Amino acid sequence: MRDRLGRSSDTLSAATLDSDLIEHFYAQCASVYDLLFGPILQAGRREAIRQFAPQPGNEILEIGIGTGLTVPLYPDDCCITGIDSSEPMLREAARNVDGRRNIQLFRMDAARLAFPDQSFDVVFAAYVISVVPDPLAVLKEMRRVCRVGGRIVLLNHFLSDSSFLSKVERMLSPITTARLGFRTDVDARLLLERAALRPIAIRKVNTPKIWTLISCERDH
Repeated sequence: MRDRLGRSSDTLSAATLDSDLIEHFYAQCASVYDLLFGPILQAGRREAIRQFAPQPGNEILEIGIGTGLTVPLYPDDCCITGIDSSEPMLREAARNVDGRRNIQLFRMDAARLAFPDQSFDVVFAAYVISVVPDPLAVLKEMRRVCRVGGRIVLLNHFLSDSSFLSKVERMLSPITTARLGFRTDVDARLLLERAALRPIAIRKVNTPKIWTLISCERDH
């Protein structure tokens, strides 16, 4: 894990996100989000769902479902719960759901999930960890609501394992955080360690391959 994800300082991320900025950004871009980010990032979503391979009857929680770009990728024989903090994004997601009875949407804070412990077989977050105020709180909540033996899947940009690129990402993160509402310096190794999770699969996805797909199994 240390070789694949890289070594860094003991700081999970040096940048601090403003939740109001994030809310404003997604409210403004909700109606055009699919056009702006769908083609660039959809391959990673497809690969993530292929990797955790939903089985009939699985209960799946998607954190930050956004406009529902994953909706067509889920089979009809699974129960999907999608949450997001942005009401405008959820309105777009409702259009994509279009009457599918196996998918429910809720407005919810990912750091304070309103679900009992061990509620889901798979808990999945795509492109979320960099845009929440407290990534560790979100991942701990994902672990809490995942059943023992279930999968926790992260798809995100993480701090590079290249010393040069990681320095650049750390320098850029305060700028991207203040102006665009996302971090470029989240350290995956520290994040997983502090959430008591061990990855069972790690791979680069999308083009360019600057996003990482990490799959963990909740073992206790």
